[in-house]
Amino acid sequence: MVFGLGKLFGGKNAERQEDAAAPEPMVEAAYEETHTAFVRRDPVFNREHRIVGHLYRLQHSDAGLGDAPTRRQLPLDDLLLRSLCLSNESANWGNLYAFISLCSASLDNPWLHRLPVENTVLLIVLAPETQDAEQLARRLEILRERGLRIGVFRQPKHPVFATLVQAADFAAVNVADSQGGNVRDFSVALRSANDTRHLIELVGINIETLDDLALCHRCQFSFFQGPFARPEEKLERPKGDPHKLHLMHLLNLAQGDTETAELAGALKQDPLLTYRILRYLNSPAIGLAREITSIDQALVILGRQRLARWLSVLLFSVKEPDFSDWLLVESSLCRGRIMEILGQQRFPAAEADHLFLTGIFSTLDRLLRIPLPEAVEQLRLPTNIRTALLERAGPYAALLAVAEACEGFDPVHIADAARTAGLDPNAVNQALLAATSWASEVTEHWE
Repeated sequence: MVFGLGKLFGGKNAERQEDAAAPEPMVEAAYEETHTAFVRRDPVFNREHRIVGHLYRLQHSDAGLGDAPTRRQLPLDDLLLRSLCLSNESANWGNLYAFISLCSASLDNPWLHRLPVENTVLLIVLAPETQDAEQLARRLEILRERGLRIGVFRQPKHPVFATLVQAADFAAVNVADSQGGNVRDFSVALRSANDTRHLIELVGINIETLDDLALCHRCQFSFFQGPFARPEEKLERPKGDPHKLHLMHLLNLAQGDTETAELAGALKQDPLLTYRILRYLNSPAIGLAREITSIDQALVILGRQRLARWLSVLLFSVKEPDFSDWLLVESSLCRGRIMEILGQQRFPAAEADHLFLTGIFSTLDRLLRIPLPEAVEQLRLPTNIRTALLERAGPYAALLAVAEACEGFDPVHIADAARTAGLDPNAVNQALLAATSWASEVTEHWE
């Protein structure tokens, strides 16, 4: 089996991986890079098209996924691990996987011992200087005994790869950088080695097209990440979803001068909606001190503005969602939560829900499939929210720009937005990670 895996064909970058130049010395400039590095988290889907985890790495790194790293990667790995640990000091990933791309030279990093162990997967990229398979295996066994799970990127020409992959829990393939035949052969080789005692699950990374996704699906991959999940969306007339139209009507009632009894009556007209509202409000993600058992009680305890917040969340629930639907859900919830977190120190507590609504409503055009101005006109929104959404001006605009930039893969854009908002990279990173965890908790309770 070792020989078989070692002979598996290299991808388009195989020769470059094998003949990588000697590692650069760890220079001070590499440490300076960490001051402008931003955490990137990409959703990872399962075979049922649902987000089941995230791939975490740094925006700043120029290396491709699975490329042989140099020692300049070590301080960047340190920043990534530190950010993930500090974000999870009192929490964990919940039911989602955290796939953390990490250089093999970073396996002695002390932050590894502070990572949450539940559902954490270290995806190892083998560095050229990693030559001692036994030493690497001992180090990985220590991490595995702590509860971490181990994955390895496909690097067939690396002398340690064939030994390491047999002991791994996951094997990752950079699909965009591999030939289709190599992907199939690698899958066949791993599945022939699997037994009931040790199952190696395949992770497709950087899947660019739906054809590549179908290939990975046929090859029995378990997890999928890449641009395939972000199809170019074109605006079209709304389909008139009665559920969403009713929610928008209720939002307007909650934001307006409607009597409380009338609002409660409108909510109770839809028993299923009432059930879902109460279910979400009583979920751990909301964190209320007491259980809410009726709509009338919800209005008393939460107030109109807080109720409007959760009605807005329900707008993004989708029947039989596909990849792009889940991306929209996560994007919307994370934008709202990021703005709320980053605004805690600069806005009164009473404006927290306004910040949240600004973020979540910034994707209304994608939800309703109509231009944003037209979508905003259908809702009664406070002036600061409308100004931020339609004019990119006013007190909320800078934080909205940061929340939107966090979804892109341009660290310069994120840095510019953060600088304009007066935020340092660490604050942005922590907000992104906390928002991702929160959004996962909310959607965990969706049908």
